Amino acid sequence: MIASESMSELKTILREDQMLAGEKDSHPFGNSGHLKVYPESEEDISAVLEYANSNGLKINIMGGGTKRGFGGLNEKADILLSLERFTGIVEHTPGDMTLTVKSGTPFKELQDYLAKHNQKISLDPFWPERSTIGGVIAANESGPKRLGYGSARDAVIGLRTVYPDGKVIRSGGRVVKNVAGYDMNKLFIGSMGTLGVVTEITLKLRPLPKSESLVLVSFPQGNLEEIRTFAVKVLDSMIEPVTMELLNPALSGKLTGINFYTLAMSFEDVESSVQYQEEFIQNILPENAKLTVNSKEEADFFWKRFYQHSPNGTAEELPAETEACLKVGTVNLNVLHVLKESELLKDMFNVTVESHGGLGHGLSQVSIRGAADDVASAAKKVREIAEKAGGYAIVKHLPLELRKEVNVWGRNPSYLFLLQGIKTKVDPHKTLNPNRFVGGI
Repeated sequence: MIASESMSELKTILREDQMLAGEKDSHPFGNSGHLKVYPESEEDISAVLEYANSNGLKINIMGGGTKRGFGGLNEKADILLSLERFTGIVEHTPGDMTLTVKSGTPFKELQDYLAKHNQKISLDPFWPERSTIGGVIAANESGPKRLGYGSARDAVIGLRTVYPDGKVIRSGGRVVKNVAGYDMNKLFIGSMGTLGVVTEITLKLRPLPKSESLVLVSFPQGNLEEIRTFAVKVLDSMIEPVTMELLNPALSGKLTGINFYTLAMSFEDVESSVQYQEEFIQNILPENAKLTVNSKEEADFFWKRFYQHSPNGTAEELPAETEACLKVGTVNLNVLHVLKESELLKDMFNVTVESHGGLGHGLSQVSIRGAADDVASAAKKVREIAEKAGGYAIVKHLPLELRKEVNVWGRNPSYLFLLQGIKTKVDPHKTLNPNRFVGGI
């Protein structure tokens, strides 16, 4: 790994083809580079991209590395552009409730800073200690609190992005009321870094709630129709849970010690409102269900463990058991079908399955562990389950060799030609994150 002190030094290294003398960086999840560089400014990033684009070199982009197993069919590019030194807050306007930050900044670092100002970013990604805000935006990641918070597309109001040719563009702005023209932000959010390197992100904030609690409703009989009926009552009511995340028995047992289907419902508001919503849940509770109310401290402990339960791409060596993680999108209550069918994978393929899904937003996550061949077969079966339920499945995490066997993105969408057209226009030489996105983009 080489940290360039200046762009002139980097160009000298590249011209002399020193990067081809040997592997400078290797990783079991791929998406590596023969040469690893650490830009510390937007000018550095622009210079690297401009030089690579002009000389036919390929670049992989990395923040905290948690999504290294997400997409990509190449072990190495010519350059691995690491943003771990490109960090810091550019501007925070507490009165306007906006924050502009460099993309390599760890997410938890931002939340800790904002907490001192009684504010927060309304996103809840997995592995917040390691995930960078740029990686969260590039993957359009969201967690169970998407029900109350929305997605990254809802939180971002402005971006600065470096195109593959080194040009810097700005989309959106630094104020919430910014409605002129096309919303170009959405072009880059979720594009997996294939269109440009996001350098600055402006987000709208929300105040920290006066009170928080977590209500766990467990269903010992495992009757999914009973869970559906209860969920419909909640969704049709006037209360506003931030999450309605159903955990399968394996995950519930791991996080709570309750080995049944468990619905995790969190509330954030003033204290009287939180108490009212807790009482409402208790009053409509099914006869066989059991309710546990957790304080803010207990809720914080639960969520900390929850956001660390799924695999990520930071390990330098593969674990003893192969791990996969899939994101499944369906109509919200079809989450019940996804979780139920995923339970059958345990016996069908001799794997461990930990799954959860939002009964309000329809996104599920299925984590699988076991022998490599069994995990690959189970992952393909999850996609069949999702499509049968009228949805889709994306592989968020899988070792490189298995990503060559299991299609990460599934069937190409009907609008693939539009995505290809945009990629060709913005990055005709396929410089950035080649083969990282849907359809081999």
